[in-house]
Amino acid sequence: MSHPDRPTRLTDRKRADILSAAVAEFRTFGFAGTSMDRIAATAGVSKRTVYNHFASKDELFTAILWQLWEASQAVDVAAYAPSRPLREQLLGFTAQKMRLMSDASFIDLSRVAMAELVHAPERARAMMDKLAEKEEGLTGWIRAAQADGRLRGDIAPVDAAHQLQGMLKAFAFWPQVTMGQAPLAPEAQQRLMEDCVDMFLALRATAER
Repeated sequence: MSHPDRPTRLTDRKRADILSAAVAEFRTFGFAGTSMDRIAATAGVSKRTVYNHFASKDELFTAILWQLWEASQAVDVAAYAPSRPLREQLLGFTAQKMRLMSDASFIDLSRVAMAELVHAPERARAMMDKLAEKEEGLTGWIRAAQADGRLRGDIAPVDAAHQLQGMLKAFAFWPQVTMGQAPLAPEAQQRLMEDCVDMFLALRATAER
């Protein structure tokens, strides 16, 4: 019995292996110090196989940034619910965000992207801008809550979204990406989420929250 889907699955696995190897190599040696030969050796495939999937090192790095962006899209902000407490809704969002920021692969990819953004901003800027667009989901939620009169409207929704996410990232993302700190323990994550949401609502919520 033939299995026509097997080659596709094998090809997908090889591509995943190449991307994983590239992340490891870029993390260790940076963009300039990483070669397609090293990536092939780490992935356990031939150099030709690497080039069959990615025409150049630049294209491979772009694929890594796309993978980072796609991972961020796993954080889906639920639609604003007028009848539900704001705190409950925001804690649901921050819980999803925390799971993503605690994922080792996401941290690895973020380190690669950030390092290249510093050393070659012209290469990484467009993709990092694309990554930032995902935060529009929370922006839309805040816009709806402002229109409903439950959040103050004296600040742009995008700026309010950055405030909340910036508080989370200050303790649960940037120390892990830039200084190699371990992800927060579950108890610390829960405390951070509650503190950030409560501070945000104390500043932004109206009396009708």
